[in-house]
Amino acid sequence: MDILIKNSRVIDWSQDFLGDVYVEGGIIKEIGIDLQKDCAVIDGEGKALLPSFIDLHVHFREPGLTYKEDLESGSRAAVRGGYTMVNLMANTKPVCSSMETVDYVLGRMKDIGLADAHQCVSITRDFGGTDISHLDELGPEVRMISEDGYDVMDSSVMLSAMQKAREKGMTVICHSENHELSKVDMRLAEDTMTWRNIALAEYAGCSAHIAHVSTVDSMSYIVEAKNRGSRITCEVAPHHIALTSDVSYRVNPPLREKRDADYLIKCIKDGYVDAIATDHAPHSPEDKKNGAPGMVGIETAFQVCYTKLVLGGHISMSKLSEIMSKRPAEIIGANKGQVKIGFEGDLVLVDLEKDSVISSASFLSKGRNTPFEGFKVKGEVLRTFKGGRQVYPLHI
Repeated sequence: MDILIKNSRVIDWSQDFLGDVYVEGGIIKEIGIDLQKDCAVIDGEGKALLPSFIDLHVHFREPGLTYKEDLESGSRAAVRGGYTMVNLMANTKPVCSSMETVDYVLGRMKDIGLADAHQCVSITRDFGGTDISHLDELGPEVRMISEDGYDVMDSSVMLSAMQKAREKGMTVICHSENHELSKVDMRLAEDTMTWRNIALAEYAGCSAHIAHVSTVDSMSYIVEAKNRGSRITCEVAPHHIALTSDVSYRVNPPLREKRDADYLIKCIKDGYVDAIATDHAPHSPEDKKNGAPGMVGIETAFQVCYTKLVLGGHISMSKLSEIMSKRPAEIIGANKGQVKIGFEGDLVLVDLEKDSVISSASFLSKGRNTPFEGFKVKGEVLRTFKGGRQVYPLHI
């Protein structure tokens, strides 16, 4: 679809100016001032136009757990939040350990047509912790593997998986948690396994992505590894920078102390954090009541991060775009995340001045499990475009 968005504040990781963006055949073809084209025109005056967001860590629960979320409801929630690409975790039912499940999910997402997806495959078959033979059967569609929700406790198995990932050009996403220590101290459980996973990745020479980093020590290990030149990337979640342990809400990793949140923000400013990722984890009210950890986040992430990080005076809008769009696109291998000629026309038009109160009643996700209920935030996603085609709101 061809579309011209005029008079908006165009922002990405490297630019911030008033102008127009023209998308032709799904690709950004021209950027300038006072462009004139024979196509659909949207006036973005007074609004900001950014590359749409990419979430490296979501749970859409299909197949098998669709009472919590499904690919269609998750996609609708994604585009409402300004996201047009998501990285789906493998803890479905059955566990995603085969190309059959990968093909099913990617086919469904293509049919739905709202957002692109990458489907992770489990590091060990069915999360069993030992068998990695299925990794030999994976096609090029699989660029990341993850045992999210768990960690591979046997270090020799994890090392073998990392060596296989290096051979196949895949990234290993690490849910760093030593389950032998989880009931002792969740901070110790995260920190010890972050160190181990980095050490194994360096030995194997593979690309490793450390998920939902939440502590000072874990982030410090990542900083040290990056300074050594290791192939380590990392993500932090909005709730780990905007909330602290005085908020009673069960997520995994847990909400941490203020010193942890402050250090994560410092590392964002210093360029050590590659991505904001939501760990969008919808649950039914009954499951949440019974202690299921996790929260939905894909519809609120931009508002929370813009309010906390940009309006809080920590980073610029361009830096926020870098960690919500550019770097996630590079990590996942997508031609998205920048407002540049030749990139896909995945864009989001936002009102940066709009005051909002987060209300789960308005969510398009099936999940309503959020600790941000009633929070006052700034910024609102007005329109989301995928390849120049408007995918949110769908009725316009």
